[in-house]
Amino acid sequence: MGAGPRTTPSFSHRRRWGMGFNAILAAVMALAVLVMLNYLSGHYFQRFYLSTRTGVELSSRTVHLLRTLTNHIQITLFYSKEEPMYSDVAELLKEYHSYNPRITVSKVDYYRDPGGVQELKAKYNLGASTNKNLVLFDCEGRTKIVDGNALVQYTFEQVPNDTEREYRKKPVAFNGEMMFTAAILAVINPKPFQACYLQGHGEHRLDDAGDAGYAQFASVLRQNYVDVQPLTLVGSNSVPLDCSLLIIAGPTDVFPPDELDQIDHYLSEGGRLLVLFNMSSKGHAGLEKILAKWGVQVGTDTIKDPENTTGGSDVVVNDFRGHPVVNPLTGRRLRLILPREISHVGTAAESPEGVRIDEIAFSGPRSYLLHGGAAQNKHAMPVMVAVEKAALKGMVPQRGTTRILVIGDSLFLDNQLIDLDYAAPNRDFAGYAVNWLLDRTLLLEGASARPVTEYRLLVTRSQVNALNWILLAAIPGGVLFLGGMVWLRRRS
Repeated sequence: MGAGPRTTPSFSHRRRWGMGFNAILAAVMALAVLVMLNYLSGHYFQRFYLSTRTGVELSSRTVHLLRTLTNHIQITLFYSKEEPMYSDVAELLKEYHSYNPRITVSKVDYYRDPGGVQELKAKYNLGASTNKNLVLFDCEGRTKIVDGNALVQYTFEQVPNDTEREYRKKPVAFNGEMMFTAAILAVINPKPFQACYLQGHGEHRLDDAGDAGYAQFASVLRQNYVDVQPLTLVGSNSVPLDCSLLIIAGPTDVFPPDELDQIDHYLSEGGRLLVLFNMSSKGHAGLEKILAKWGVQVGTDTIKDPENTTGGSDVVVNDFRGHPVVNPLTGRRLRLILPREISHVGTAAESPEGVRIDEIAFSGPRSYLLHGGAAQNKHAMPVMVAVEKAALKGMVPQRGTTRILVIGDSLFLDNQLIDLDYAAPNRDFAGYAVNWLLDRTLLLEGASARPVTEYRLLVTRSQVNALNWILLAAIPGGVLFLGGMVWLRRRS
């Protein structure tokens, strides 16, 4: 008998081995992809956020400055590209260059460019190994170094944890534009304005970093390229000739007559004065008489505004009346603490000759004085007055034209409150006030800190561990198991 036809196997050994190899290769590739995703999730996704820090239009203040800039400025970004803030800082500097090509930006990565690091350290005397994450501004040999660690304001946020309480630093504001514009001002001007901060009468301390101190206010002045120094008028001391701005913040003690004479003389010569009262200085410190000569009346009582308050002791001010100091605040607000009423004495016709007096900020329409009682006639009350004296024909005052800004509260600019609420731009206002007093209209559109919007997936550590096991073991193991089963079945 002849043999029947030989049956050809469905899968040859070669094909079986090829399918098995493909199954194993697919499993290995899936494992590699999952490992990469897990690495990215641990190193990037938890820090990834869509931010309002960059990709936004520069402020009018910065744009005006850049368009009028004729100096060449070299900016060096001394950062590692691995730093979380690197891309934000680099993109912001690119915006500066796009407005003015005289601004050139170079980058030195302190991990990848050892030669550039040594050259930079020798040029700018950066000897310490800790000197990194810096932005260096150089204009004709004048240099300004911005510390990258100061570019971001943080708060502490609790992280979900099943076993113990844990916190992380959460970015809330980016100070890049504010600090970079200040650095440009510093390197293009050979000498800053000089401000004198009067002390000796219970004022806020300029060197005090506590809640009631004015150290943050001093930083605002320096960011606006104004050098500030403490001043006492005791004995034969007088206001220095190079004093471009005199600041009196929250005095509580009475001024001696000779010091009042010095302040009065300073204003008569065309001086600039920023004076801030508060609820603790409700008595007569003596400044009231000098200010009355300039058409300003300082109330002896404090204001309550039940319709514009967040806690009862503050007054939220959003009624601003067309003036360069407050024009940038349109649509925004200030939070003052029980301010005193500051008003214009008499009428415009009764103002001193050649002096313009403007009430520029008001409380709400149902405000009343604290000791007057809520039953009194309620009305909007001025809390801020600006005074400006035009120069007379044929006369040039020694210091310029007199400008005065009187505010019924000083606490809103102390260290505790100056940055308390990003919806209430107290810090920005401080810059507007100083720049108006110094007649720097170019800088009245402030470059403020930008709030950071962050989108994150928060999980507990136990959940992270579970996800790690699923991504690294369960899913790859399942793929390998199924691939192996298919291979064994087809082989048999």
